[in-house]
Amino acid sequence: MFTGNHYHQLIALLFYVFWQYVIICFYSRFRYTRNDTWVFVSMLLMDLLPLVIVKLTPVLDSNHKSFLGFLGISYMMFKSVGIIIEIRDGTLKKINFFEYIRFILFMPTISSGPIDRSRRFNNDFKQVPSKDKYLSMLEVAINNIFKGFLYKFILAYILGTLLLPSLQRMALQQGGFLNIPTVGVMYTYGLYLFFDFAGYSLFAIAISNIMGIETPINFNKPFMAKNMKDFWNRWHITLSFWFRDYIFMRLVMFLMRNKVFKNRNVTSNVSYLVNMTIMGFWHGITWYYVSYGLFHGCALVINDWWIRTKKKRNLHIRQNKWVDALSIFVTFNIVMLSFLLFSGFLDQLWFNKKM
Repeated sequence: MFTGNHYHQLIALLFYVFWQYVIICFYSRFRYTRNDTWVFVSMLLMDLLPLVIVKLTPVLDSNHKSFLGFLGISYMMFKSVGIIIEIRDGTLKKINFFEYIRFILFMPTISSGPIDRSRRFNNDFKQVPSKDKYLSMLEVAINNIFKGFLYKFILAYILGTLLLPSLQRMALQQGGFLNIPTVGVMYTYGLYLFFDFAGYSLFAIAISNIMGIETPINFNKPFMAKNMKDFWNRWHITLSFWFRDYIFMRLVMFLMRNKVFKNRNVTSNVSYLVNMTIMGFWHGITWYYVSYGLFHGCALVINDWWIRTKKKRNLHIRQNKWVDALSIFVTFNIVMLSFLLFSGFLDQLWFNKKM
């Protein structure tokens, strides 16, 4: 499962596991040195280096993939970087080799998450659930398996295999960016993306429950979100919370501590843009992934501006089912537009237009 059809992926996996553990051990040992900040930054950069090489290789040479690439390298990076940051914060004193291995290589979540935290995971591992607790976990697991099957193998198949290719062909034949088939691609791809990924996540959580580990949920009715901040509290939750805790909040604190901007709103806005742009780069070094990140960064900035404006001008908009429905409708369509950008289909349309 980890290595695909090529033995070099197994070598890359073993190398990366060893590489991460050496970095974590080194930082644990030199955590309290005089140059702690430089050691911390250096260890983070060293941990990120293999993933950066994997992401950059196709950009520099489109005919080759990095020899360091293997299934799950991104999610292993999230876990190992999280360990280093927890050690720096003092919330994690140390982690032994076996704790590290079972956390990093936890089978259900290794390829695509959800992204767990080491302390939470190890506490779950050490605490055997009671009979009633485990029966409840099994009930959730069975429900998730059936729901995951519906999402990934029925709904995602209909949307991604039966409908999406036909709509894409029609859109390419008509040409241009504003046509009905392209709108169809936008909604179909967005829904396919949700059902495919949410279905996988449900399987991962279900298997985790069967193994006695309560892996955090990844999706919580994201298309019922009433604004963009609410959306990111519901969509790919473990990823968005990882970025929130380890990048956004720390960037805000750094900018405020060093008084880079006088206005706190400017500080948060810059942090939103940087945070989401980094998320875009993580998905891939292409203009549409980076633009997707910037799109959501700008959407979060506008979201915060609207909330502040309502408070400043005392705009008391009465909340009722119609206002909620309108908020959900607007948010849903903004998200779908961002997914069209994320899909890379606009790149195909542009290339087709030039031809």
